[in-house]
Amino acid sequence: MKIFKIIGKIFSFIGIFLGGLLISIYSMGLLFCYGPSVHARNLFVTTLLETGQLKFVVGLLMNDEKVEEIVNSNSMEVFDEEMNDDLITIDNNLDKNKIELKEIYGSTYYAKMLIINDPARVKIASIYDGEWKEKGVTLDKLVNDNNGIAGVNGGLYYSDNNKGGRPLGLVVKNKIIEHNNPVGIRGMHLIGFNEDNLLKIIDLSGMNKNEVEKVIKEEKIRDAVAFQEEASDVNNHFVKLIINGEKREAKGSGSGANPRTAIGQRADGSVLLLVTDGRGKNGHLGATAKDLIEIMAEYGAINAANIDGGSSSSMYYNGNFEMTSVTFYYSNSSWNLPTGFIVEKR
Repeated sequence: MKIFKIIGKIFSFIGIFLGGLLISIYSMGLLFCYGPSVHARNLFVTTLLETGQLKFVVGLLMNDEKVEEIVNSNSMEVFDEEMNDDLITIDNNLDKNKIELKEIYGSTYYAKMLIINDPARVKIASIYDGEWKEKGVTLDKLVNDNNGIAGVNGGLYYSDNNKGGRPLGLVVKNKIIEHNNPVGIRGMHLIGFNEDNLLKIIDLSGMNKNEVEKVIKEEKIRDAVAFQEEASDVNNHFVKLIINGEKREAKGSGSGANPRTAIGQRADGSVLLLVTDGRGKNGHLGATAKDLIEIMAEYGAINAANIDGGSSSSMYYNGNFEMTSVTFYYSNSSWNLPTGFIVEKR
């Protein structure tokens, strides 16, 4: 009987501890939502709404009307600017072998950027071999199996249970359409390169499969994936950051703070690949939409886009993970992925 009393006391202690922990977390959430700092509240709410598993917390703390008000006051303005390819002139005098790795520090994030002089080296790698698998591979394998030296995570995909084998929306690799299913993806955009090695960011919203295929052929797309433009209490995805050197306008911070991955191109054709941390990694919340815009503008992007982020955000270079997924289990690796932007070896 004594042993059962000991076990009972242990479970009682665990229950009290967990109860206290939940009350503390809930109280902290209330403090963020109803405390003196409007900025902290807005950042807290918009950040949680962008996560996969913690969206429900916001609903426990405030009503739908207040959530909608916060989202609307921290979102991206409509940006219909069409790309002008004449603003990019690929400089063939640049050292085609050169890749630079830059460290970037912000108040709520840490980031690294790869600068690739030769845009022809930036391509899509995928696991497709005539069919898509249930399970994807980590970024290092995507890079190394495709004669790459560097890479970042790619486009939309089914990420349930870290299977990561099936893309969403669109995949084009080496001028071959490997996946084309725009159904159900609000605000789908193509992000990739054409045969002239120019970064293309194209709104495919509302298009069917045949219309998407027509755009790919007309624009002579060689490598591309999809991301989506959607601002709501379900998602706060955004794509265009800078077009023709013009920075997109944002209300408030433009989004929550989270790990991010972005791609851009300078006037000389060189490519920018950016990954930030967040969600507690290194003690940081992450980067907002405004942060991405300012970083890409500072590094000379004429055109730039946000791509899939969150726990997918990762960067691999020269045999090492420079930036990794933010979960405990993948602290020195990445989630399983179906696609990635890679930089080929010379």
